[in-house]
Amino acid sequence: MGILSLSSSSLYRPQQPVSQLQRNQQLTAETSLQNTSKGGGIRGGGLKPIVVTGNPPTFVSAPGRRIIAVGDLHGDMSQTRSALEMAGVLSSDGRNTWTGGETVLVQLGDILDRGEDEIAILSLLRSLHIQAKAKGGAVFQVNGNHETMNVEGDFRYVDQGGFEECVDFLHHLENYGDNWDEAFVDWVSVSEQWKQDRKMNESYWGPWNILQKQKGVIARSTLLRPGGLLSRELARHPVTLKVDDWVFCHGGLLPHHVAYGVEKMNNKVSRWMRGPDENGDDDPELPFIATRGYDSVVWNRLYSGQTGDMEDYQARQIYTILQETLRALGGKAMVVGHTPQTEGINCKYGCSIWRVDVGMSSGVLNSRPEVLEIIDNEARMSSDLQGTGVSTRTKNYLFSCA
Repeated sequence: MGILSLSSSSLYRPQQPVSQLQRNQQLTAETSLQNTSKGGGIRGGGLKPIVVTGNPPTFVSAPGRRIIAVGDLHGDMSQTRSALEMAGVLSSDGRNTWTGGETVLVQLGDILDRGEDEIAILSLLRSLHIQAKAKGGAVFQVNGNHETMNVEGDFRYVDQGGFEECVDFLHHLENYGDNWDEAFVDWVSVSEQWKQDRKMNESYWGPWNILQKQKGVIARSTLLRPGGLLSRELARHPVTLKVDDWVFCHGGLLPHHVAYGVEKMNNKVSRWMRGPDENGDDDPELPFIATRGYDSVVWNRLYSGQTGDMEDYQARQIYTILQETLRALGGKAMVVGHTPQTEGINCKYGCSIWRVDVGMSSGVLNSRPEVLEIIDNEARMSSDLQGTGVSTRTKNYLFSCA
């Protein structure tokens, strides 16, 4: 493998993959994920097709499907695989095969930061989505605060291995010419070998090798700036998603978000991530209501705190706000990530809010993986009894930049 030059002119800047992604963004606002499976779903064959409205997806009709929700992954591929295998949607043979049939998988954001396999996880989920569509299922992601932070250029929480993966990934792209989709989907199958080769190389980045760290920052900035290839990949995903009667978002949706318009928010965040148009005349602004401030969709923690620390009137106020939000969207319950729950996946406020971030990444709490399963509009927790257990990390992490 070559060494990435510090010269910006040497960085990978293919034009065709970008235009392909632009064409993807211009697809019709309503698409149908056809059910071509003869079985594999919880009810067998014969389910109606999944219908997706919005680009990026905002409203999904998935009649009769089993829904799996997975919280924050933060660059930990091992824990990601454990969670997906436990959910019954990923093969355990390492071949990255979708085994969920007609299941709908929803990942709640924060794939980036704190780990070294961020792009590989994004690649895995894209591969699984392609396979799931052929079986009558689907894979959806919502963007979290760490996705939006990285597109802003905020790399404070990037693991050193995360910078290194960006350098490796740019070299990987060079082998695919203009075929971005193939290169991106294939990355999960080769990323581990790239990592091993890099660590065996004599020029492997040492803790004080400033030059190599600069190369990592340049590579990440190239991929994740607005208009960068990975930013355009993230632009495929919403910040808010409603699947049947269930609302999914990273931090939490509030009444003023719904009044603004959830599809409008999704479109604006996506447009910002895609960057200026081809002529450079349109430089979209970061959508504050969705991505900035304590009450934005990706940062809100109103529904994730411990109710035992609240006065009764405070809990009643939060419950009222939550119910107002759900009524405005016609939703039964909301599912959020963002704030690690040391007690595991749990629900509050009459189970109208489910908190599914268990801090499973080794860069967070290294907790036992858990997923939320929704069948026939009823939710239940499912945990891996073979998990690694909760680490001894301080709980002060919970209300820092989670």
